[in-house]
Amino acid sequence: MACRVQSTRLYGKPLQLLDIERKISIIEYMLDHLAATPEIDETVLAISVGEENSPFIRLAERRKLAYVVGDEKDVLARLIVAGEKGKANVVFRVTSECPFIYMAGLPEALARHRASGADLTVIIGMPEGSFFELINLSALQKSHASGEARHRSELCTLYINEHPELFHINKLSAPAGLNRPDIRITVDYPEDLIVVRELYKALKKEGEFITIGEIVDYLDKHPKLNETNNWIEAGKGRIW
Repeated sequence: MACRVQSTRLYGKPLQLLDIERKISIIEYMLDHLAATPEIDETVLAISVGEENSPFIRLAERRKLAYVVGDEKDVLARLIVAGEKGKANVVFRVTSECPFIYMAGLPEALARHRASGADLTVIIGMPEGSFFELINLSALQKSHASGEARHRSELCTLYINEHPELFHINKLSAPAGLNRPDIRITVDYPEDLIVVRELYKALKKEGEFITIGEIVDYLDKHPKLNETNNWIEAGKGRIW
């Protein structure tokens, strides 16, 4: 999980509070969900260099998580070093500003990734910000060695997607009812933060994590909330 506070749109996105009363940040909610997911062997934080990012180091140490610190712009290198530190063959990649991930789809996606011998597996059509990527560490290493500077940015799978002749890419379709690219649950702008806080407040249940199906149902019943941020376009090449 790549972490940094720098952003021209919303500073310190992962550290923004999802639950203001209980002081639960976006990244802490995500880490709790990852820790409760049997398919995730280990979570490693890939932290950008700089004193301003020291809160992530303190977070990792407090939660006894492994972490690496590396170049701010070369996110791909950070991800590779994190994968190596975790002794991973397959990297489960999420970004630290997306609180609601489609974890229910991980078991099937991982099984199909392995069975098909894929280098990269993604589920397409889901609400923006709910995706994850399954990437072979060897494919990331090859991307870094062969790609250009633009491939070593936060667009960590750009080289793979631009070279389907070199990699086996497995694109799975979103389940019926969850094929909703008109819904945005990533946090990149202040409007996004308003939406995820409202969703959390409305849907949180003690001992359970909010599902993407619950989010879709709620936003369909509250279209004004969906209109708060669904006009924002994702950046070029971004899947988050």
